Amino acid sequence: MKQFFKFVFATMLGLVLTTVILVFIIVGIIVAASGEKEVEVEPGSVLHMAFTTPITERTPNNPLAGLSFLGLNSDKSTGLNDILANIKKAKSDSNIKGIFLDESYMTSGQATTEEIRNALIDFKKSHKFVIAYSEIYTQGFYYLASVADKVYMNPKGIFEFTGFSQQVTFLKGALDKLGIEVQIIKVGTYKSAVEPLFLTKMSEPNRLQVTSYLGSLYDHFLTGISTSRGINKDSLFNYANNGRVQFPEDAVKLKLIDGLKYKDELLDELRQRTGKGKKEDIASVDLDEYTKSKTDDNTDDDNSSKNRIAIVYASGDITGGQGDDNSIGSERISKAIRKVRLDNKVKAVVLRVNSPGGSSLASDVIWREVALTKKVKPIIVSMGDYAASGGYYISCAADSIFAEPNTITGSIGIFAVLPNMQKLFNDKLGVTFDGVKTGKYADLGDVSRPLTPEERAILQNNVNHGYDDFTKAVAAGRGKTQAYINSIGQGRVWTGAQAIKIGLVDRLGNINDAIASAAKKAKLKNYNLVSYPEQKSFFKQLDSDVTGQMKTKMLKSELGDNYRVYEQMKGLTQIMRTPQARLPYEIVIK
Repeated sequence: MKQFFKFVFATMLGLVLTTVILVFIIVGIIVAASGEKEVEVEPGSVLHMAFTTPITERTPNNPLAGLSFLGLNSDKSTGLNDILANIKKAKSDSNIKGIFLDESYMTSGQATTEEIRNALIDFKKSHKFVIAYSEIYTQGFYYLASVADKVYMNPKGIFEFTGFSQQVTFLKGALDKLGIEVQIIKVGTYKSAVEPLFLTKMSEPNRLQVTSYLGSLYDHFLTGISTSRGINKDSLFNYANNGRVQFPEDAVKLKLIDGLKYKDELLDELRQRTGKGKKEDIASVDLDEYTKSKTDDNTDDDNSSKNRIAIVYASGDITGGQGDDNSIGSERISKAIRKVRLDNKVKAVVLRVNSPGGSSLASDVIWREVALTKKVKPIIVSMGDYAASGGYYISCAADSIFAEPNTITGSIGIFAVLPNMQKLFNDKLGVTFDGVKTGKYADLGDVSRPLTPEERAILQNNVNHGYDDFTKAVAAGRGKTQAYINSIGQGRVWTGAQAIKIGLVDRLGNINDAIASAAKKAKLKNYNLVSYPEQKSFFKQLDSDVTGQMKTKMLKSELGDNYRVYEQMKGLTQIMRTPQARLPYEIVIK
C-alpha cells in the first residue's frame, strides 16, 4: 500500500509539474509574440497573398496562430479587415513593387472575394503589378485572379471552369428509418430551410428561387471576368457550358490565362519585375507580417481627431447569449451597439453583417438596438457574404444598407421545427412514457408524441405572429408597405444585385463605401475607426478552443466521412429549439 501511495503521489506531482511547464511555455510564446518588433519591409518587396484558410471578418486575436501544440493546429489567418487595409497600404508603400497572388482555395463567400478583388483593382491604379499563379484554379480563386496583370498556371495543373451548381442534402429518408417525424410550422412559400427534413427533393418554389439567385451570381461572375480579361460574356458562358477547358493549354488558347509556367519560371519573372538577379532571393512579405509594418506614405494612422466611427461586427449564426467572433450572441452584439450609441465620441456607426440568420427572438433583440441608434446618430449596414433572414432582420432598421452584387440576402420568413420521436422510442427502442399534467397544454413540445391539432394551431399562430413582426419591421425600416414586403418576402432569397432593384438594399458597395457614407451623413471629414465588440483575450479563448479542437479531432477520427452528416444533425437539433429566421442552407460555389 505504501508503494501504491508513492506511485500515486509521484504521478500527481508529475502532472502538476508538466502543467506548470506547459503554462510557462504558453506564456513565454505569448509574451514573445506580443513583443514582436515592427516588421521592416525591404525596398523592392512583393506582397505575398495566399488564401488557404477561411477568411473571417476580423483577424483572430491568437498569438499562437500558425503553431502546432499538443497535436492541435492553430491556423494562421488574416481577417478581411486586415487584408483590405494591407492592400490599401501597399498601394502607396514605395517599398512594395507589386502583389503576388499565390495558390489559394478561396473557401470564403463570394462577397468576401468581391471585396478583395475590388481592392486589387484599386491597387492597380498605382501602376504596380499584380501576378497570379496556381497549380489548381478553382472558380473562386480564378475570379479573384482574373484581375491580375498576368495569370499563370502550372503546365500540368487543373483549371476549373464549369459553371455554378447548388446541391441540397435531404435527410427525410434517414429520419424515416430512425422513426422520427419532423413537424414543420412555417410562414413563407420559399422558406425552404426545413425542406431537407420532410422532402426528398426540392419543392418547385425552392427550385425557382435557387435558379434565380444562382443565375444572378453566375451572371455577375461572368461579367467580372469578361471585363477583366476582355472576353465576351457569351463566349465565357459557352466555354463553361460546352466543357471547352479540359487542359491548361485550353485555358491559354481561350485567353482565360496568359501562360503556363513552372514555379521556378514564375519566380524568375518576379525577380525580373523587382530588379533582382537570377541567383538573388526575392524580397517578399506575407499578409500577416505586413500588418505589423508601417510606411511613411500611409498617413491614415496619424489622424488625431477625437471623432469616431464605430464598426460593429456581427458575424455568424444568431443566437441568444454572448456568442463570439464567429457567432452573433444577441446579448454581446446588442450591448456593443448600445455602448456606441451612448458614446458621445462615436458620431456614426457601421454595422457589418455577415449572417445567414438564426433565432428570431435574438434577431429582434438586436433589431431594437439598431432602431434606437438610428434615432440619435447615423447607422449604416454593410452586408458581407450573407445578410439573410435574421441577418436581414437586424439590418432593416438602419439608415441605409450597402451590399455586394453577390451578397445573399432577403429570406424574410419564419419557421419552427418540432420532432415527433414516438416511433423511435416505442418501435425502435421499446421505450414508453406516461405521466400526469395539470393542464391541457402543460406538456406542449413533448417530443415523445405527435402534436395535437390544437397544439399545432398554437405554434402556427406564434410563427405567424413572428412573421408579422418581421415584415412590419422591414416595412418601417425600408419605407414600404407591409403588403409589398410580404410580396417579396415569403422566405425568398435574393442576391444583392436583385435586392437593390426591389428596395431591400440601397447601394452596391463594400465596407469602405459604407464607412464613407456614415462619415458623410455625420458630416465628418476627420475621424478614427474603432471596432466592436471587443475581441476576447487569448487566455479567455484558450480553454474553449483547446477543448473544442480535442472534441472535434476525436469525432472526426471516429466518424470519418460521416462527420459531415453529424454536423448536419447537430445543426438540426439547434434549429428545433426556438422559432428561426434562417437562410435555407449554406451556399458554396466551388
